[in-house]
Amino acid sequence: MADADKAPFKIIKPSPETQFPGLKDDGPREDDAPAQAAAQSSPAIAPVEAASESDELPPMTVPRRALKAQSRRDFLLYGAGAVGAALGFVWLLPDETRGRLGLKPVAQAGRKARFLDRVLTVDDDVAAALYSPGRLVPTYDMAQAATELRNNYDGQTPAPDYIPDWRLTVTGLASGKVEHLAIQDIHTLIAAHGGRHDQVTRLVCVEGWSQIAGWGGLRFADFLKAYPPMAGAKWARLDSSVNLDSDGNPDPYYVSIDLPTARHPQVLLATHQNDAHRNLVPLTVEHGAPLRLLVPMKLGLKNIKAITKISYTAEQPKDYWSDEGRGYSRYDGL
Repeated sequence: MADADKAPFKIIKPSPETQFPGLKDDGPREDDAPAQAAAQSSPAIAPVEAASESDELPPMTVPRRALKAQSRRDFLLYGAGAVGAALGFVWLLPDETRGRLGLKPVAQAGRKARFLDRVLTVDDDVAAALYSPGRLVPTYDMAQAATELRNNYDGQTPAPDYIPDWRLTVTGLASGKVEHLAIQDIHTLIAAHGGRHDQVTRLVCVEGWSQIAGWGGLRFADFLKAYPPMAGAKWARLDSSVNLDSDGNPDPYYVSIDLPTARHPQVLLATHQNDAHRNLVPLTVEHGAPLRLLVPMKLGLKNIKAITKISYTAEQPKDYWSDEGRGYSRYDGL
């Protein structure tokens, strides 16, 4: 048996007769006569040179012992992978499910939660790595804009009572001050930076719908120049204190945006939207009057309406939809 293990296998290219038994050419037949006559009357065709011996694959020998070793190695590797995957799956099971299977709860539940949270942010890491301040989202003609913009407040739409006394609070400034801006201050900034910036872009919702709309306002980058953040700030948190839940109760909404994204030339603090005639008009209450965020390279849930506060921070702030176990990520890039 030991001698058999050492005996090599020899792989040799089979001859045409053994590859296709019964198909050997036995010479011309009577029904080939017309074809032969046509061939004789046609221009001469140079015969194809026969393949030389050097064109054929050389025989290859594989020791039986090497084949067995390779098979054992593959079995061990694939087996270890399957066992590891099964153990990981069991470890990730909820404690309630583990209890039904007669298994003990995971002792380090915090570590499992952190691992699952980290998995949820993989798409954030990819989106952040692919982000480029020079890469623009597609823009459209105003003729392509929707004539009826979708009101996608998650709760009830606020009453317009807040608008006359609306103020934008800004904190985390390099000056150390806390600013309180009226909408007229925003319009003054727009004029100081060359006038209102208008664009027609697509808003993409996490629910699966999208809509092309026209917007106008102040570039966030220009706002950052007028009100620069403190040293070390990397994020901006935007709040809306007038947001309501489905029962009409106060339900403050908040999102975060990294400052490199805020400086993107297509990110706006919008003051205008297109109407049914595709003219730009001041924002309506349904769409975040008097000031909202427009960040078309992120999902719609980042495009907060009726902003009442902007805070610059060094650490990444929480987001409404990633907080309280709602299950969404924070970056939310397209």
